[in-house]
Amino acid sequence: MEKNPDEHLRYLITQACGHPLGSQERQKLLTQIIRLTSRKLWRESTPYYQDALQQTWLYFCRNICEGLTGQIYDPTYGSVTTWLNAYLKRRLQDFYLNLHREQATTVSLRHYQSTSGDRNETIDPIDNLPATPQAPPILENLEIWVKTDSDGELRHTHIQGHPEVNCQVLILKRLPPEVSWRELSEEFGLPIPTLSSFYQRQCLPRLRKFAELEGLL
Repeated sequence: MEKNPDEHLRYLITQACGHPLGSQERQKLLTQIIRLTSRKLWRESTPYYQDALQQTWLYFCRNICEGLTGQIYDPTYGSVTTWLNAYLKRRLQDFYLNLHREQATTVSLRHYQSTSGDRNETIDPIDNLPATPQAPPILENLEIWVKTDSDGELRHTHIQGHPEVNCQVLILKRLPPEVSWRELSEEFGLPIPTLSSFYQRQCLPRLRKFAELEGLL
């Protein structure tokens, strides 16, 4: 008699967590779990969805067995899909709030500077994912791919007139703990919509292609 999907996933999780963190055996099993659950996750067409999904998979790798950056997965709470969807929706809400806060801050900053000439200091309470002692295999492979950029495609894909603002730089900066769009705007002297639009149109498709080749999508 075949196991139902949830039972099969629980079995794979048990097997994965039985192997050491960073081992090839665990990586293979986690990749298999990601393949089985990815089609069941919440989907929407917001421009920051892929960023939120990327954070969700990193959260999954870090907390499915050890609880490195949050609460370890508890099967009594619900299926792994329910657990991931709850996290994904929280991240989507964060991105929505951060985007509107950045827009409001930009408007407030311009108004304050035009009326007083002083800088409007604001505290941005974005809760970045903390760094972990050992990066999960999937994140580690992603960083190696971006930094190596063997064919130079990421470095050569840049905003017109700004070769320093390329896909290699932006993908690395958007990996957890991510740099906010507001900070990137200040660093490169470019508007947030310009940076975000370029990232969505040019960088994310290349990131998705890598994920597909790795069997993560």
